[in-house]
Amino acid sequence: MKNIKAIIFDAYGTLFDVNSAAEKCKDKIGDKWEGFANFWRTTQLEYTWLRSLMNRHKDFWQVTEDSLDKSMKAFNIDTSMKNELLNLYKVLSPFNEVPETLKILKKKNFKLAILSNGTPALLKELVKSNNLNNVFDDLFSIEQVGIYKPDSKVYDLPVKKYKIEKNEVAFLSANTWDVSGGGNYGFNSIWVNRSNGIFDNLDYKPKNEIKNLNELTKLI
Repeated sequence: MKNIKAIIFDAYGTLFDVNSAAEKCKDKIGDKWEGFANFWRTTQLEYTWLRSLMNRHKDFWQVTEDSLDKSMKAFNIDTSMKNELLNLYKVLSPFNEVPETLKILKKKNFKLAILSNGTPALLKELVKSNNLNNVFDDLFSIEQVGIYKPDSKVYDLPVKKYKIEKNEVAFLSANTWDVSGGGNYGFNSIWVNRSNGIFDNLDYKPKNEIKNLNELTKLI
C-alpha cells in the first residue's frame, strides 16, 4: 500500500448508513423496521444491476424510489410515509468514526474521493448535510458514464481524472460485490466488514479487511 496516491470511498453502506433513514422512523414502522430497511437496500441494488444488464438506465434516485415502493408494499407500510423516508435518505447519517478519520486522511498527501452509484445532487447533499464539504477532492458519480457499478467504466473515472495507475488507488467499500469489482479492475480494494460478513466468491479476495475506517490509518 506504499504506492497509494488516491483513496476512493464507496458512499452507501461504507461512509453512510443506508439503514439510518428507516431507523429514524422505527417508532412508526415498528419492530420490522430493520427487515424493511434491508429489503429496500437489496431491492435497490438488484434494480441497479438489472437495469445495467437490460440497458434501461434510471438514475439512483429513481431506482431508490422504485425500490422503496416495492418494499413498502412487501412490508405493508403506509404509503403516507414515502416522502418522509425519501427525504431522510437524502441525509443519511455517517458511521460514527467516518468524519474524524476523513479529517486525519485529509492532512496527508492523498487524493480523497467518493465513487458512487448516487447522483451528483445526492452526493453533494450527503456531504453537505454531514459537514464534509471540504474533505473530498471529487465526488464521482456513475451518471458520468451512465451505467452502475461494478462496470469497469465506473472504476475508470478516478484513474482518468488523476492520471494514475490502477494499483495506485486504495478503494474502500463495505459491499463485497463492489470490493470484488474494484479489485478485479486493478484497485487495491479494502473490505470494510462492519457486520462480520462472509466474502463473496467473485474471483477476488482483498488483501486487507477492516472493521471500520479507524483501521485504515494503520494500513496507509
